[in-house]
Amino acid sequence: MKTVILAGGLGTRISEESHLRPKPMIEIGGRPILWHIMTLYSRHGFNDFIVCLGYKGYMIKEYFANYVLHNADVTVDLAKGAIEYHATNHEPWRVTLVETGEQTMTGGRLKRVARYLEPGEPFFLTYGDGLSDVDLMALAAFHRGHGREATVTAVAPPGRFGALELAGDQVQRFSEKPPGDNALINGGFFVLQPSVLDRIEGDATVWENQPLEGLARDGQLSAFRHDGFWAAMDTLRDKNQLEALWASGAAPWR
Repeated sequence: MKTVILAGGLGTRISEESHLRPKPMIEIGGRPILWHIMTLYSRHGFNDFIVCLGYKGYMIKEYFANYVLHNADVTVDLAKGAIEYHATNHEPWRVTLVETGEQTMTGGRLKRVARYLEPGEPFFLTYGDGLSDVDLMALAAFHRGHGREATVTAVAPPGRFGALELAGDQVQRFSEKPPGDNALINGGFFVLQPSVLDRIEGDATVWENQPLEGLARDGQLSAFRHDGFWAAMDTLRDKNQLEALWASGAAPWR
């Protein structure tokens, strides 16, 4: 199965970093979050990626064009004009980088990569800023089993602020990251049939609006519940928390 990654947005809520580079290239532990996402899929055996480019997309192209060079020892023979690569133990990825327009919405980006998908075959879709330990093999099997057009991973996000449990004016319990209000949200890990592209009108279509709403209305959208780790890197605070998790050696998506 191929994996489509939406990597073209502006990332305005993390502008401290995104004014210099596209959001998916913001680093966690010295690697772009895009690399972390792709590694998650690769660990489950999915190595064929289609990356939807937009804002500063050339930086993502340059990263992958020079990936082997930056991750291997090299001998440069200036007389022959040749480069010899040593210890090229790199990821077995095939990466198709597609210019989908700087102002194109999420649905429009997906529509623009239709020609790179396998006819009649389901594919993954995810965002370029979300990390999880979701079981992608189980997600794919769940999708194939129910026969509907689309599957969305449903997650319960943590609360954004520390919570207090009080007895009068005495704090009995403090929780830094309690669960939210038990409402499930779109976790951003989809499996889709190519037929969903017919629900996208063009570049101005937001995937999360008419297409997803229509799939739900028509009984063609199933939810795969994930109760494990999930986090979206929306702000600098989110980025710092993910960085700390990675540095601890206990990052759930490792």
